[in-house]
Order: sequence, then structure tokens, then C-alpha cells
Amino acid sequence: MQITLNLPDSLSQTDTFNQSDWLREIAIALFQQERVSLSRASKIAGMEAMDFQKLLSDRGICVHYDVEDFEQDVQHLRDRGWL
Repeated sequence: MQITLNLPDSLSQTDTFNQSDWLREIAIALFQQERVSLSRASKIAGMEAMDFQKLLSDRGICVHYDVEDFEQDVQHLRDRGWL
């Protein structure tokens, strides 16, 4: 398996690329290549799903939201007692 990471230009301008930055970029790459779901990618990135979706949107990355994602969201709502 080969995974390509396309890092934003802004990252090359800083020396403070830490572990959470790497995990976020890996999560984005895995999601873009449809290797993981939106829910899983947000967990890898250590972000709330909505924040991760905003990050994807800011980068112009289409969110492919499937039945599995929907079911996970419904379960999450049930777990919190919101459904």
C-alpha cells in the first residue's frame, strides 16, 4: 500500500510541526484516499468530527459521508442520550 501526503505550503514555513500536526495530515490523506471513514479520520486527527469536517472544507476536500458514518453519528447521539 502506498499513501501520498500532500502537506499544505504553510507547514513548510514553520519549524513547529509536532505530532498532532502529523496525525492530522495523515488522517486527511487516509480520508482523501478513502482508506478510513470520516469518523475514523477525525479520531486519528484527535479532533471532533465537526471540526475535522471544517478543516476538510477549508482545504476544499469533499466530504464523502456514507451510511457507516451516518450510523456512527446516530450511535454517538444515542450514547449521549440525545436520541
